[in-house]
Amino acid sequence: MSINSRARRAIAAASGAALVASTASACFAEPSAMPTVRDFLIAWQVGNYRAAANLTTGADRRQVEQALGQVRAQLDAASMRLELGTPVRSGEKTAEAITKKGDTAEAKFSVKFDLGENGQPWTYSSGMRLRRIGGKWKVVWDASIIHRQLRNGHRLAVVSTVAQRGQIYNATNRSLLSQVPAVVAGVYPGQLTDPKKTLDRLARVTRQDGGQRLDVERLLGRVRSAPPEKFLSLLTLQQQQNQALIQRLRSDVPGLHIQQRRLPIGSVAAPEVIGTLGPATADRLQQVGAPYQPGDTIGINGLQLSQQRRLAGTPTVQVVAQDPQGRDTQTLASWQGVEPEPIRTTLNSRLQENAERTLANLRSPASLVAVQSSTGAVLAVANRGTGGRNAAFEGEYPPGLAFGIVSAEALLRNGMTDAARTECPATVNVGGQTFQNPGPPRGQQSLQQNFGASCATTLAGLSTRVSAASLAQSVERFGFGKDWGLGLSAFTGSVPTPANDAEKAAVMIGQGRVRMSPLAMAAVAAAVDAGLWRPPYLVADPPRGPGAPQSQALDAAVVDGLTKLMRRSVFSGTAKDAKVAVTGTVYGVVATVDYQDKGQNKTVSWFVGAREGTAFAIAIEGRMNAAKVAASFLRGGTPSRTATPTQPPNGQPTNPSRAPTGTPTGTPTGTPSTQPR
Repeated sequence: MSINSRARRAIAAASGAALVASTASACFAEPSAMPTVRDFLIAWQVGNYRAAANLTTGADRRQVEQALGQVRAQLDAASMRLELGTPVRSGEKTAEAITKKGDTAEAKFSVKFDLGENGQPWTYSSGMRLRRIGGKWKVVWDASIIHRQLRNGHRLAVVSTVAQRGQIYNATNRSLLSQVPAVVAGVYPGQLTDPKKTLDRLARVTRQDGGQRLDVERLLGRVRSAPPEKFLSLLTLQQQQNQALIQRLRSDVPGLHIQQRRLPIGSVAAPEVIGTLGPATADRLQQVGAPYQPGDTIGINGLQLSQQRRLAGTPTVQVVAQDPQGRDTQTLASWQGVEPEPIRTTLNSRLQENAERTLANLRSPASLVAVQSSTGAVLAVANRGTGGRNAAFEGEYPPGLAFGIVSAEALLRNGMTDAARTECPATVNVGGQTFQNPGPPRGQQSLQQNFGASCATTLAGLSTRVSAASLAQSVERFGFGKDWGLGLSAFTGSVPTPANDAEKAAVMIGQGRVRMSPLAMAAVAAAVDAGLWRPPYLVADPPRGPGAPQSQALDAAVVDGLTKLMRRSVFSGTAKDAKVAVTGTVYGVVATVDYQDKGQNKTVSWFVGAREGTAFAIAIEGRMNAAKVAASFLRGGTPSRTATPTQPPNGQPTNPSRAPTGTPTGTPTGTPSTQPR
């Protein structure tokens, strides 16, 4: 017996005890109809339908037993409570529960069904007629005992009406969903010779396909409570991605019907963000909660899952009476659902297309996020080869020297300048641990030059100038590890508190246990670009959840220094392949990190930077020139082409009011790119 069944029987037993308690004190002498009424209601409530039927007259007792026994199944009710008498309003006179006239009597009682996932509790008043036969009172059977408006031969059924799912739009109200061929698998409940066998096979076939298991018991309850002659949808699948599963459903599940349809469940862009729809399995139902239930099609990932309640609303539920032909004769109760709402995202169509084109030809898994620096709005999200995972938001990679932006913020805030003389040795020992520079030693140069050359030993050596507390303040300023209220699952970074100087040096160069997502690093670049860190957001209304962290202003002098460091990297450093012939100064950093993940040797290549109010981060799983990939994105997704600067490093930038003073300030020229809309 399942837990659900045991729970329902326990509820019934407890309710029966309550009914006994409420009626035993009112027991009359032998001529009263009370004992019969009491025993009938108790037997019905606790599920002893034969005992209840034996107290009736006027119909075949087996038919009465069957009629009473089917009520809970017809409603898929979690519990039923019966109480003698009818509820009255405060101040009103209590009506007599039983009235007797000679050898006939009438009894009034109230019924309360817990419909579980089907809706709110259903409470109503009913009654029964009694007749004294041979000195004993009998209940005169009629279907109206179950409900006053139910006729003999009719049954109850639960009808759930689901409105069309809401649209998902980009920033300019273009739909991000597409009509695609789909199949809807379902049953006609009244045609099933063995409903449990059909549902067991359905659960087995979908589980074999790698899916999560359907809750057969709850699904069986829904099938039994549904109108027998109406098609009941159980699964909705995109045809192209599920050909093998659809074929097995056709051949291996008896009684299952497959309907071909075209439905707006595909995505025209950012599929990992938009998400997909699938069956309401037990695990998924724990995430989305009531009133969704087995047989529903719900979001299983992306916005389709995280915004399930807004996009799907809630169904309108009706309890209806049906005649033997399955026609609805009367609506007995109704609970209005909540209408679906559309979702508008901040995605920019042109930048999204650019991002997807940029990654399309890469052989390694890669992801890209672009953020509007001035607002935190996510403009583009692209993933390539990630197996459906939104690695742009959820990826957990060591950032390496890309994290140097955060470390440099701590150094500059503690009084260092970009012009300060620094060392770039081949190795440096900090706290007993030796750190090695990936490139050749460069001797003594300015912080700007060594930063631009991605000198790891420079930052590791400078870690002694920053306290653990000061480094923690920088981590706090960039919002790492907090819930940003995105409305979509995201990894916002993890920076462990260093226990000693060696661990602090490792954090400074983005190694050890430091982990970042492309989204988290794009937010870092946006903070430098705007002078203010803001939590990114993807859903436009509301833009952020109630628990999102507050924006954090960066010191103006620190921002000036950070911009110089990042521009040096692009102008003449390790990120120089990101120079492109477009309007606006490009600045950023690159990093290539070798690391171990679950015993496997891995590599990730980064570019983190900004141009003209758009900050972005690229992570490529493998060793690759990420600066060239960044150049491709800046050129609209076309193959990268390094630009030749037309101004010397000390020339005037394109936007003097935004750009910092000092070198490098040369700005490549060329054909302007289209700005975000």
